[in-house]
Amino acid sequence: MQAPQGKRRLNISMTTKTKLEGLLFVLPGFLYTVAVLGYPLVYNFLLSLRNVDVRTFVRGTSTFVGLANFKALFSNPTFLLVLKNTFVFTFGSLVFQFTIGFALALLFAKRFKLAGPVRGLLLIAYMMPMSVTAMLGKNIFGVSGLINDLLLKVGLIQQPVEWLVNTSTAMIGVVAMNCWVGIPFNMLILTSGLTTIPDSLYDSAAVDGATGWQRFRYITLPLLRPAILAVLMLGFIYTFKAFDLMFVMTAGGPLNSTDVLGTYAYQLSFTKYQFSLGAATGMVLFCCLLVVGLFYLRLIAAEED
Repeated sequence: MQAPQGKRRLNISMTTKTKLEGLLFVLPGFLYTVAVLGYPLVYNFLLSLRNVDVRTFVRGTSTFVGLANFKALFSNPTFLLVLKNTFVFTFGSLVFQFTIGFALALLFAKRFKLAGPVRGLLLIAYMMPMSVTAMLGKNIFGVSGLINDLLLKVGLIQQPVEWLVNTSTAMIGVVAMNCWVGIPFNMLILTSGLTTIPDSLYDSAAVDGATGWQRFRYITLPLLRPAILAVLMLGFIYTFKAFDLMFVMTAGGPLNSTDVLGTYAYQLSFTKYQFSLGAATGMVLFCCLLVVGLFYLRLIAAEED
């Protein structure tokens, strides 16, 4: 039996009204995003398609060059080194901060004395400004810093190592300091995920004779999958676009060995005043993060299905 025409019209009008109300609530945030992010992004993209440097900027004689800036970047050995550094820094940081953060999350998920205070102390590293962390890293990995002092005392080295001025060790220093910040973040998110897993599942598995490894593999990991995905994706985004840590700690040196896309774009734009090349580098950074973001959204959609 069909609903009366008037009732159907009322349902359609109510649905339309609900949609309009939802759009009105979303509209302020959408306009803010367009103004703060959309306009600079479009302007940066248009700038990357022109030949804007100091000379053409002052004279106002810049011309459209299409993808010439991107071709120049990918034929530049320094840019390829910077791109490699970015991925090495990102994946190196993710491996260590996720592994150690996960181990600490499993530890603090246990109920023991001082678990709360110790976990709170570990979070201090995450709450510190990155510039302060970078300054601390310069002291720790300096010639007379903590690392050299400890290694000399245990006899692993015979003379101080110049960690931050050696092309083969500078990346180790920045990765270590980034992990120092990232480990508490990973621990916090994963600990929150662990608290949502019911203890009854572990009790039932123990009664059925499951070992600790089997409980971890078949209960903890599957139920913690959403939190793990979130930590890895957020960690990748935050680390891939890193700037302040390298800028303060090593300034991208020595010999571009710690330069990443963020610092390289800054140098091109505000040190060498090659604005279009800097904008093109920024677009490469944006496209890499866009691909990762779309991949993450697809994974989330698959999880929901």
